Amino acid sequence: MAGPALQISELRKAFRGANGSLVAALDGVSLTVAEGELLTLIGPSGSGKTTLLRLIAGLETPDGGAVRLGGHDLAGVPPEARGVAMVFQNLALYPYLTCAENLGFSLRLRRVPAAEIQERVRAIAERLGLGDCLQRRPGELSGGQRQRVALGRALIRRPAVLLLDEPFAQLDPPLRRELRAELRRLHAEWRCATLLVTHDQAEALALGDRVAVLCAGRLAQVAPPAELSARPADDFVREFLDARVV
Repeated sequence: MAGPALQISELRKAFRGANGSLVAALDGVSLTVAEGELLTLIGPSGSGKTTLLRLIAGLETPDGGAVRLGGHDLAGVPPEARGVAMVFQNLALYPYLTCAENLGFSLRLRRVPAAEIQERVRAIAERLGLGDCLQRRPGELSGGQRQRVALGRALIRRPAVLLLDEPFAQLDPPLRRELRAELRRLHAEWRCATLLVTHDQAEALALGDRVAVLCAGRLAQVAPPAELSARPADDFVREFLDARVV
């Protein structure tokens, strides 16, 4: 595995709760993700998983700590200039655009030449099995096809880091298993540092080169799946894994 692509140091973020008090979403999280690594993130609801992705993407500003990519501090760098792409749980596809237009949207914003956009859209659509869907709109696609469009829209940017926030949560089990295998295949080809948030512990163990377990905004353990299962760091990790969804 290559050297570190993403370095997170003592990252902190708090939000104001309904009663006006500050609630820590992340409390001093430090983590390194290597180039070409697929790291899965699990933990109870509210443990800070999505907040961590949003801080890496630049969609939130940390209260403390640093995010570095390739050794460069990303403080003050806008989301579109970070070399980071994110797939949201709700996919956030533009309903009035075709599949091809959704795939190429970020490239048009960057004023990539039209001929290059067309070629990159064609190439990513072919890899994702979307060649017959390019002129359809999201409402005309199946759930799996929409998921592939969202993934393709992120990958077409050729990001250094890919962030996936529960990408398979809304899919039925057979399709979820199919897209897990598809993600693994694509990751083997693209080899970008990838962080995947999932609510499904079995999915995390099946997909991750390493698994990071978050609890109340802190890292409870980071380890390869086999080590995590065999040697959980504490009772919380052990009980959380025992409650996994198969």
